[in-house]
Amino acid sequence: MNAKSNVADIDVNQLVEDNDTGGRQPGPAVARLLMGIALAWSLFQLWIASPLPYMVSNLIPVLNDTQTRAIHLAFAVFLAFMAYPASKRSPRDRVPVLDWIFALAGAFSAAYIFVFYRELATRPGQPTGMDVWTAVVGIVLLLEATRRVLGLPMVVVAILFLGYTFAGPYMPDLLAHKGASLDRAMTHQWLTTEGVYGVALGVSSGFIFLFVLFGSLLDKAGAGNYFIKSAFALLGHMRGGPAKAAVVSSAATGVISGSSIANVVTTGTFTIPLMKRVGYRGDQAGAVEVSSSVNGQIMPPVMGAAAFLMVEYVGIPYVEVMKHAFLPAIISYIALFYIVHLEALKADMKGLPRRGNSTGTQRLVSFLTTVTGFIVLAGITYYVIGFLKSLLGDAAMVAIGLALMAIYVGLLWLGSRQPELPLDDPNAPVFELPETGPTVKSGLHYLLSVVVLVWCLMVERLSPALSAFWATVFMIFVMLTQKPIIGYFRGDHRFGDHLKAGWHDLIDGLVTGARNMIGIGVATAAAGIIVGTVSLTGVGLVMTEVVEILSGGNLMLMLVLVAVISLILGMGLPTTANYIVVSTLMAPVIVELGAQSGLIVPLIAVHLFVFYFGLMADVTPPVGLASFAAAAIAKHDPIKTGITAFYYSMRTAILPFLFIFNTQLLLIGLDGPLHVALTMGSALVAMLVFAAATSGYFFARNRWYETILMLLICFTLFRPGFWMDMIKPPFEELKGQAMVTAIEAAPAGTEKRVWIEGMNIDGDEVRKGVLLPLGETGDVKARLATAGLTVMADGDALMVMGVKFGSTAEKLGIEQSFRITSIEMPSDRPAKEWFFVPALLLLAGIVALQRRRSAKA
Repeated sequence: MNAKSNVADIDVNQLVEDNDTGGRQPGPAVARLLMGIALAWSLFQLWIASPLPYMVSNLIPVLNDTQTRAIHLAFAVFLAFMAYPASKRSPRDRVPVLDWIFALAGAFSAAYIFVFYRELATRPGQPTGMDVWTAVVGIVLLLEATRRVLGLPMVVVAILFLGYTFAGPYMPDLLAHKGASLDRAMTHQWLTTEGVYGVALGVSSGFIFLFVLFGSLLDKAGAGNYFIKSAFALLGHMRGGPAKAAVVSSAATGVISGSSIANVVTTGTFTIPLMKRVGYRGDQAGAVEVSSSVNGQIMPPVMGAAAFLMVEYVGIPYVEVMKHAFLPAIISYIALFYIVHLEALKADMKGLPRRGNSTGTQRLVSFLTTVTGFIVLAGITYYVIGFLKSLLGDAAMVAIGLALMAIYVGLLWLGSRQPELPLDDPNAPVFELPETGPTVKSGLHYLLSVVVLVWCLMVERLSPALSAFWATVFMIFVMLTQKPIIGYFRGDHRFGDHLKAGWHDLIDGLVTGARNMIGIGVATAAAGIIVGTVSLTGVGLVMTEVVEILSGGNLMLMLVLVAVISLILGMGLPTTANYIVVSTLMAPVIVELGAQSGLIVPLIAVHLFVFYFGLMADVTPPVGLASFAAAAIAKHDPIKTGITAFYYSMRTAILPFLFIFNTQLLLIGLDGPLHVALTMGSALVAMLVFAAATSGYFFARNRWYETILMLLICFTLFRPGFWMDMIKPPFEELKGQAMVTAIEAAPAGTEKRVWIEGMNIDGDEVRKGVLLPLGETGDVKARLATAGLTVMADGDALMVMGVKFGSTAEKLGIEQSFRITSIEMPSDRPAKEWFFVPALLLLAGIVALQRRRSAKA
């Protein structure tokens, strides 16, 4: 009872403020200053993302990446000290003098590389005393800002890595390195782009800020309420309807929110009481909301902050990251939807009463008409835009803009004909669901901004930053115009009042977006200390040896080890920092060990593996803040809520292991629409079967042997190649002249897996498989030269005589004097998908047994 009563006293909105935007509420003068600085930060980020700097470059110099990162961090550090109290006892109604000093000193230290950019450029590697002591003060204040915003664990990890930089000569042999002086360490960490100002902070400044700002504006415009009400209108009447609506509304809100905790509070305040009303326990209601909110970070098009880091770390466009993440995200959400359905069946729950007397057929027709109309409109728009671009060339953008405005005004007219969407009280004695058709039609114009974003990303192929910029510009236009236009259509001509209200919403959205970025800004900067230590000391190579020793060279054991490390770090680190640390240290190890095992693991698969387990940081007790927020709303024990949420999130936890061994789940290596459909269908059935097996209920309560069989079916559908490999290996090795002939005969532009062996520069014997691009057709030497290799015949093998700097071969770890001993070619065997047939027959048998038992009950 104590845990419940303590949790009940927590203000969840204060919890979000404390963790996402800072819990300090100073007097009006300081509050206006903080609002002005946050607003300036948002405007600065919009400026550098826009084409405008290049248009006025003769008046205002264009800033390079390093300079923008410095200004970005200066804003983040200043606001961290001003908005986040030093401790629970620190005053929240004013800013102490010491915090003013820390804020100004921290901002100056962060901006030092911008202010003295020219001077630093004239003396690279020759720091002055001022440079070094600014770096020392900057790192100390960055760590203090990190402690306030993110907590102590992140600081402890950063300090351990900093300590390792200086303690190298005194470490055991395996961990020893020559160490670094204070001057060298501080220069590396603070005055170069290898440490604090590295890739992670660059992604925060270049990509993440704009997507967070876009989500903040969309939420302030009213899209969050629209998504919640639409989900309830569509699903609330079903068995366990509020839980199903929570899953869908959290998926939609996850598109506009990068924070799991904010997502929980935004949707959970409404959904959790209604889930409890229809029969879910407090921990179940909180856990459903947590699981669906955390999954919002894996849902394209706007994924969690770490997904944008993948663009730089993996070196692929954001569109590709979205494509690879799409199928796991969809089947994960459908599985959670199915889990709450099974819980409702087990407890014989009912749905919520509807408002109005329309029949189910009428509601379905109304909904399908709305959705179909939107899809038809999208299809017409796509082809019309293509026609206009081919007809008008550069002038097409004006016509497209006018068409977008026409559609926007048309959707506002449609919305104005529907009743407004006030957020009802979920604790009211009688709660009725809104009508489906009017609810969905009332906010369709919100979807236009998401359409603009997706169009820019996937059709125009603009950069993520520029795509988010144009989507944000459109959102600014929406916020300023939606209320006056809707008022006009409804006969309310108070244009001045409506415009003023939209202006206030816009300023509020810009300020909130900036304050939401404080945590991500300092997290990516602090994680840069860890990345800088790796590049300065070579500890990454040490980690490779340590992990290989602990795993015994077993890839599966090593994946479990990486997952456990992610979960342990996730108890204290936010998801973004967790991803940076684990991917920097472990991703190369997994790829290398996979290659030695003969498994070519795509780098994107490894990074998504780390990303997925990093997401569990917000779920796992005892520090899962999303679980804590949900427990506070549900008035239940946070530890029990966290454990239940972890149990519901198991479907997310098994996916990474599966797509490492079956990369088709990431839509890699598929041979056409039929193969794509088969992969998606089998993955969906497999995940639903896994949900039923772990829930203990399918069409009736599972018998123990049925659960085992269902897990076996799930495994077969996810990884049919496991069984086919036992019958016949997927590849056969060709050596000698057969290998040379196979390389020369391979189609142009293909990649082939070859085995290499030899002694590396450290004196270790290496044997591994690598995937080499073969370029255009030609003889063996010309084709391997595409990958950067110079080779000559050496008996039955090819000797590597040279490796081109920066080539694919060098990145794959191939060194001079290595030998290419064989090539793997696909063996002639039946398709592995034939194993779906016995798995589905077995599933049909279980369904028949359970339906018979259910009928007798």
